[in-house]
Amino acid sequence: MLILASSSRYRRELLRRLQLTFEVMAPHVNESPLALETPLERAPRLALAKATAVSRRRADATVIGSDQVAVCKGEILDKPGTAERCEAHLRWLSGSAATFYTAVAVLPAAGGASIQFLDTTTVYFRPLQSAEIARYIEVEQPFDCSGGFRSESLGISLFARVVSEDPTALIGLPLIALGRALRQLGYQLP
Repeated sequence: MLILASSSRYRRELLRRLQLTFEVMAPHVNESPLALETPLERAPRLALAKATAVSRRRADATVIGSDQVAVCKGEILDKPGTAERCEAHLRWLSGSAATFYTAVAVLPAAGGASIQFLDTTTVYFRPLQSAEIARYIEVEQPFDCSGGFRSESLGISLFARVVSEDPTALIGLPLIALGRALRQLGYQLP
Protein backbone atom coordinates (compact mmCIF):
# COMPACT_ATOMS: atom_id res chain seq x y z
CA MET A 1 0.00 0.00 0.00
CA LEU A 2 1.17 3.51 -0.89
CA ILE A 3 0.01 6.54 1.12
CA LEU A 4 0.47 10.23 0.42
CA ALA A 5 0.82 12.06 3.74
CA SER A 6 -0.74 15.31 2.63
CA SER A 7 -3.81 17.52 2.70
CA SER A 8 -2.80 19.13 -0.60
CA ARG A 9 -5.08 18.52 -3.56
CA TYR A 10 -2.19 19.60 -5.82
CA ARG A 11 0.09 16.83 -4.54
CA ARG A 12 -2.74 14.32 -4.86
CA GLU A 13 -3.31 15.37 -8.49
CA LEU A 14 0.41 15.12 -9.23
CA LEU A 15 0.77 11.64 -7.71
CA ARG A 16 -2.17 10.45 -9.84
CA ARG A 17 0.01 11.09 -12.90
CA LEU A 18 2.13 8.07 -11.94
CA GLN A 19 -0.97 5.85 -12.22
CA LEU A 20 -0.30 4.03 -8.97
CA THR A 21 -2.96 3.04 -6.47
CA PHE A 22 -2.61 5.12 -3.33
CA GLU A 23 -4.47 6.51 -0.35
CA VAL A 24 -4.27 9.99 1.12
CA MET A 25 -4.00 10.71 4.83
CA ALA A 26 -3.66 14.10 6.47
CA PRO A 27 -0.47 14.12 8.55
CA HIS A 28 -1.64 16.67 11.17
CA VAL A 29 1.85 18.11 11.70
CA ASN A 30 2.66 21.51 13.20
CA GLU A 31 4.30 23.37 10.31
CA SER A 32 5.58 26.34 12.32
CA PRO A 33 9.23 27.16 11.68
CA LEU A 34 11.76 26.39 14.40
CA ALA A 35 13.95 29.12 15.86
CA LEU A 36 16.89 29.91 13.54
CA GLU A 37 15.71 27.29 11.04
CA THR A 38 16.51 28.11 7.42
CA PRO A 39 14.06 27.40 4.58
CA LEU A 40 16.56 24.84 3.29
CA GLU A 41 16.26 23.03 6.66
CA ARG A 42 12.53 23.56 7.16
CA ALA A 43 11.26 21.83 3.98
CA PRO A 44 13.08 18.49 4.58
CA ARG A 45 12.21 18.51 8.29
CA LEU A 46 8.52 18.93 7.54
CA ALA A 47 8.50 16.39 4.70
CA LEU A 48 9.98 13.79 7.04
CA ALA A 49 7.66 14.80 9.90
CA LYS A 50 4.60 14.37 7.68
CA ALA A 51 5.71 10.96 6.41
CA THR A 52 6.62 9.83 9.93
CA ALA A 53 3.29 10.94 11.41
CA VAL A 54 1.34 8.84 8.90
CA SER A 55 3.80 5.94 8.99
CA ARG A 56 3.24 5.62 12.73
CA ARG A 57 -0.46 5.03 12.01
CA ARG A 58 0.17 2.77 9.00
CA ALA A 59 3.43 0.83 9.40
CA ASP A 60 2.23 -1.56 6.66
CA ALA A 61 2.42 1.17 4.00
CA THR A 62 5.04 3.07 2.05
CA VAL A 63 4.43 6.71 2.96
CA ILE A 64 5.29 9.83 0.96
CA GLY A 65 5.65 13.16 2.78
CA SER A 66 6.41 16.45 1.03
CA ASP A 67 6.79 20.09 1.94
CA GLN A 68 7.63 23.27 0.08
CA VAL A 69 9.11 26.52 1.35
CA ALA A 70 9.24 29.61 -0.87
CA VAL A 71 11.72 32.44 -0.31
CA CYS A 72 12.08 35.81 -2.02
CA LYS A 73 14.54 38.52 -0.94
CA GLY A 74 15.09 36.71 2.36
CA GLU A 75 11.37 36.49 3.22
CA ILE A 76 9.46 33.21 3.47
CA LEU A 77 6.26 33.30 1.42
CA ASP A 78 3.69 30.96 2.88
CA LYS A 79 0.22 30.37 1.50
CA PRO A 80 -1.43 33.79 1.49
CA GLY A 81 -4.91 32.70 2.57
CA THR A 82 -6.53 36.01 1.54
CA ALA A 83 -6.65 38.25 -1.52
CA GLU A 84 -4.87 41.03 0.38
CA ARG A 85 -1.95 38.83 1.39
CA CYS A 86 -1.83 37.32 -2.10
CA GLU A 87 -1.53 40.81 -3.59
CA ALA A 88 1.28 41.63 -1.14
CA HIS A 89 3.11 38.41 -2.10
CA LEU A 90 2.84 39.13 -5.81
CA ARG A 91 3.97 42.75 -5.38
CA TRP A 92 6.98 41.40 -3.44
CA LEU A 93 7.71 38.88 -6.20
CA SER A 94 7.34 41.39 -9.05
CA GLY A 95 10.60 41.72 -10.99
CA SER A 96 12.38 39.41 -8.53
CA ALA A 97 13.59 35.83 -8.23
CA ALA A 98 12.05 33.40 -5.75
CA THR A 99 13.49 30.07 -4.66
CA PHE A 100 11.22 27.13 -3.93
CA TYR A 101 12.61 24.29 -1.82
CA THR A 102 10.49 21.17 -2.32
CA ALA A 103 11.45 18.27 -0.09
CA VAL A 104 10.19 14.69 -0.15
CA ALA A 105 10.61 11.84 2.31
CA VAL A 106 9.57 8.31 1.37
CA LEU A 107 9.29 5.85 4.25
CA PRO A 108 9.07 2.21 3.15
CA ALA A 109 6.69 -0.21 4.81
CA ALA A 110 7.95 -2.13 7.83
CA GLY A 111 10.58 0.41 8.80
CA GLY A 112 13.03 0.31 5.92
CA ALA A 113 15.51 3.14 5.41
CA SER A 114 13.95 6.42 4.30
CA ILE A 115 14.65 7.97 0.92
CA GLN A 116 14.84 11.75 1.03
CA PHE A 117 15.52 14.37 -1.61
CA LEU A 118 15.20 18.10 -2.18
CA ASP A 119 14.45 20.01 -5.38
CA THR A 120 15.42 23.66 -5.71
CA THR A 121 13.50 25.67 -8.29
CA THR A 122 14.10 29.34 -9.04
CA VAL A 123 11.30 31.38 -10.55
CA TYR A 124 12.08 34.75 -12.11
CA PHE A 125 9.01 36.99 -12.11
CA ARG A 126 8.57 39.65 -14.72
CA PRO A 127 7.68 43.14 -13.47
CA LEU A 128 3.98 43.04 -12.63
CA GLN A 129 1.56 45.97 -12.83
CA SER A 130 -1.07 46.42 -10.09
CA ALA A 131 -3.89 45.82 -12.58
CA GLU A 132 -2.27 42.54 -13.72
CA ILE A 133 -1.96 41.35 -10.13
CA ALA A 134 -5.60 42.25 -9.40
CA ARG A 135 -6.85 40.46 -12.54
CA TYR A 136 -4.76 37.40 -11.77
CA ILE A 137 -6.01 37.17 -8.19
CA GLU A 138 -9.63 37.63 -9.28
CA VAL A 139 -9.42 34.88 -11.91
CA GLU A 140 -7.24 32.31 -10.14
CA GLN A 141 -7.74 32.96 -6.39
CA PRO A 142 -4.50 31.12 -5.52
CA PHE A 143 -4.82 31.65 -1.78
CA ASP A 144 -3.75 28.08 -0.93
CA CYS A 145 -0.46 28.17 -2.89
CA SER A 146 3.01 29.09 -1.64
CA GLY A 147 3.87 32.50 -3.04
CA GLY A 148 0.29 33.19 -4.12
CA PHE A 149 0.27 31.75 -7.66
CA ARG A 150 -0.34 28.52 -9.57
CA SER A 151 2.38 27.73 -12.09
CA GLU A 152 0.32 24.94 -13.63
CA SER A 153 -2.36 27.42 -14.60
CA LEU A 154 -2.59 31.16 -15.38
CA GLY A 155 0.23 31.90 -12.93
CA ILE A 156 2.73 30.87 -15.59
CA SER A 157 1.99 34.21 -17.29
CA LEU A 158 3.62 36.01 -14.35
CA PHE A 159 7.06 34.51 -15.05
CA ALA A 160 10.04 35.65 -17.08
CA ARG A 161 11.62 32.19 -16.71
CA VAL A 162 11.94 29.13 -14.47
CA VAL A 163 15.09 27.19 -13.62
CA SER A 164 14.37 23.66 -12.39
CA GLU A 165 15.32 20.04 -12.87
CA ASP A 166 11.68 18.99 -12.43
CA PRO A 167 8.71 21.16 -13.45
CA THR A 168 6.39 19.28 -11.08
CA ALA A 169 8.47 20.35 -8.07
CA LEU A 170 7.13 23.88 -8.30
CA ILE A 171 3.59 22.51 -7.96
CA GLY A 172 4.62 20.65 -4.82
CA LEU A 173 5.78 17.10 -5.60
CA PRO A 174 8.87 16.43 -7.78
CA LEU A 175 7.72 13.40 -9.75
CA ILE A 176 11.02 12.68 -11.50
CA ALA A 177 12.87 12.03 -8.23
CA LEU A 178 9.80 10.45 -6.63
CA GLY A 179 9.51 8.02 -9.54
CA ARG A 180 13.17 7.10 -9.08
CA ALA A 181 12.61 6.50 -5.34
CA LEU A 182 9.50 4.38 -5.90
CA ARG A 183 11.25 2.26 -8.55
CA GLN A 184 14.05 1.71 -6.01
CA LEU A 185 11.38 0.34 -3.66
CA GLY A 186 10.00 -2.05 -6.29
CA TYR A 187 7.12 -0.04 -7.76
CA GLN A 188 6.77 -0.47 -11.52
CA LEU A 189 6.89 2.82 -13.39
CA PRO A 190 5.68 2.95 -16.07
